[in-house]
Amino acid sequence: MPPLEPPLPKLQALWHLTNTAGSAPGRFIADSAGLGVLGELLSCGTIAAPLARFRGKSLLVWCKRQRTVVETLLQLDGIAARLVLCPSDFDAAHLAPVIAEAAIDAIVTDSTALAEQARDAKPVVFIENEARYALDPSEDRSRATEWVLFTSGTSDRPKLVAHTLSSLTGPVGDFHGKAQGAVWSSFYDIRRYGGMQILLRALIGGASLVLSQAGEPVAAFLDRAGACGVTHISGTPSHWRRALMSGAADRFAPRYVRLSGEIADQAILDHLAAAFPRASIAHAFASTEAGLAFEVDDGRAGFPAAIVDGEGAKAELRIVDGSLRIRSPRTASRYLGERGALKDADGFVDTGDMLELRDGRYYFVGRREGVINVGGQKVHPEEVEAVINRLPNIRMARVRSQRNPITGALVVADIVLADAATNFDAVKSDIMAACRAALPAHKVPAMLRAVPALDVGASGKLSRRHA
Repeated sequence: MPPLEPPLPKLQALWHLTNTAGSAPGRFIADSAGLGVLGELLSCGTIAAPLARFRGKSLLVWCKRQRTVVETLLQLDGIAARLVLCPSDFDAAHLAPVIAEAAIDAIVTDSTALAEQARDAKPVVFIENEARYALDPSEDRSRATEWVLFTSGTSDRPKLVAHTLSSLTGPVGDFHGKAQGAVWSSFYDIRRYGGMQILLRALIGGASLVLSQAGEPVAAFLDRAGACGVTHISGTPSHWRRALMSGAADRFAPRYVRLSGEIADQAILDHLAAAFPRASIAHAFASTEAGLAFEVDDGRAGFPAAIVDGEGAKAELRIVDGSLRIRSPRTASRYLGERGALKDADGFVDTGDMLELRDGRYYFVGRREGVINVGGQKVHPEEVEAVINRLPNIRMARVRSQRNPITGALVVADIVLADAATNFDAVKSDIMAACRAALPAHKVPAMLRAVPALDVGASGKLSRRHA
């Protein structure tokens, strides 16, 4: 694998690079509270304390607004020793162990409510949303700051994954210049790996950025995306299913639509191609630990087997016992705390994502730890969901396990109809016929249940906590 180009030295340097490369001076960053000129955010401060106070410190960034997180990163990268980014769904019950694992010195927040929860644990530093004062351009930013992200998709205490700006910007170089004049957006929280990639692509590519907000209705976010002229946008398949269900997807016209974070089945790819006929539709595989592995834009689920041999891959790939493993300079360096090894002896990250090879193409079938055991036979929920989601009357499905005294477990499917007025009894026979035609008998759902909606976690993934 060819070596990566030298990384950009510090986040502040991104502004100078893109500004001198002829970027539009009107670049902006927007959230639900309004627009801000990106140049002002990169040259002004909001932290109510001299930055030198944080030199060499480990800081927990626990904010309500994503935009204040951006401001914090711009100000403290190269100064703080470590920045730990708490996502919007961070559970305060985990505060004490996170503080211990990350050796936190202070907590940075924009919320008095969060400050009250944290005050007894560590000193609190406020971000003053209305304050604007010039940053000192001579400030020493030579420190290599560690950026720490949380893993997602678990109800347990999340693992803390250590990255550098170099490992995070590694996949972004492919987009340098491609998005000139573009307006990026994402359903993701930028404190998650997927959202962080969009933030960095906007900064490096000379683009503007529209941020989502936790708890914001999907239709309201899409309205803002349309008003701001979003051209490039990313999210999980669950994000996109909710967008299509909202009835507001026609309020903007992106040129590039990207999926990641979950299995992109053929149904959601086809739905997006129909909804955005002028857009390039791509799905990528990346994880917080492993970074970006590859991106596919041929309109098909899965990925060509040639990618495993290096053709078009962004990393070295191995498949061991059906599980995808990844090695590249873009992977994280380690877990914080006593969480075990992040990589195997050869430097590969075991993603736990299981694959099957069919007709020269690999297809994701599910997570190793998510398997349902039906009488000793394995069922990946995602492969059953992919069959159900192909039906025209279905918008979204979640397959789960239900205990059974004979087989140990039964396969049960919760179904969201594309049209709530549809008679579910009339649809059941179609679902069962499709499953029987495509799946072995032990994978066919024993029970179907119509539900008005399915929970999607703050990470954008379909919630399986109670499944």
